[in-house]
Amino acid sequence: MTAFLSLNCYAQINYEKGYYIDNEGQKTEVLIKNIDWNNNPTEFEFRQSADSQSENATIKTVREFGINNFSKYSRQLVNIDRSSGNLDLLSEDSSPRFKEEELFLEVLIEGKANLYLYNDGNITRYFYSKDGSKIEQLIFKKYLTSDNNIGTNEGYKQQLFNDLKCPAFTMRKVENVDYRKNELISFFEDYNKCHNQDYINFKEKQKKDLFNLNIRPGINFSSLSMYNTVSDFKDTDFGDELGFRLGIEGEFIMPFNKNKWAIILEPTYRNYKSEQSQESGTVSGGILITRVDYKSIELPIGVRHYLYFNDNSKLFLNASYVVDLNLDSTLEFFRQNGSMYSSLDIKPKGVIALGVGYKFMDKYSIEMRYHTSRELLVGYSYWRSDYETVSMIIGYSLF
Repeated sequence: MTAFLSLNCYAQINYEKGYYIDNEGQKTEVLIKNIDWNNNPTEFEFRQSADSQSENATIKTVREFGINNFSKYSRQLVNIDRSSGNLDLLSEDSSPRFKEEELFLEVLIEGKANLYLYNDGNITRYFYSKDGSKIEQLIFKKYLTSDNNIGTNEGYKQQLFNDLKCPAFTMRKVENVDYRKNELISFFEDYNKCHNQDYINFKEKQKKDLFNLNIRPGINFSSLSMYNTVSDFKDTDFGDELGFRLGIEGEFIMPFNKNKWAIILEPTYRNYKSEQSQESGTVSGGILITRVDYKSIELPIGVRHYLYFNDNSKLFLNASYVVDLNLDSTLEFFRQNGSMYSSLDIKPKGVIALGVGYKFMDKYSIEMRYHTSRELLVGYSYWRSDYETVSMIIGYSLF
């Protein structure tokens, strides 16, 4: 177990080719631990070579660092407005409150006009410069108006219109630019193209497929038992049965932390069918036959975390809440002569599902999944049931 955990920890560490430039302007090629920072870092880990010990570099000693074909961070002394966008903490002042800070800004666009990003918790700020000018924040601030409504200072639109001019740009074009990464990137690309300037889009370099559609057939190892809290003559243990399952999974990769997190939704058809007979003095012939035919569409929605071994091999862990939609399932009691004695309506309850799996080449996967005990007889005062499932699932990514 210790070795397995150690392997998992190692699998998450990914050092990639990059560089840093120190305070004296010296550029050093190194391997940087790429954790795909969601918040802008103040330090990073690197190795001189694959076999060397890891070292730390901080914003005090490094003026720039980058990971080849992935990202670039530049240390800058800027004025930043950290006014909260939380509705409970809005100020009544529409003007930004700037404070000078030294930050690692992420470079999004680099060309005649540069676009930068700073993330810190719930604060997102964009900065820009043109032709080597001083870097300034693009102004955007929510505030509380005198009549207790929410106002927005969109000063960045005037900044874009005044400073990034192009014959093809109109005020209407600028007005349609939201304070969002993709829209600002698109605007800065258009500006650089307008002036026939080469530029680098770092987000385009690291763009990844953030949605996967997977087909996931498999088998269920399931058991069902039921009992009545008042009378035990209909208590039944159906035992273990094999059942088929077929799922279509939508996997939405989160665009941060090296794509290690995903939201998953997997509509799945599954079935369980069994029959048991037992002696019963209350039924004519003394034999009670109980049949269950349980069919449903499961709707698991949850989160997945990947642990990378290398670019083509990774382990994953799932946790999902499963809603179960019954498909004309039946649970019936028969006499020995075949006539129906009574029946119960199957009304399943939602459960938690936990899974562990392995994915290869981003195409093929195998997973073992455990569902917590499921109640199938919701709404009955005196009936209880215990349905448990372990699934073996194979997967193939369609795209």
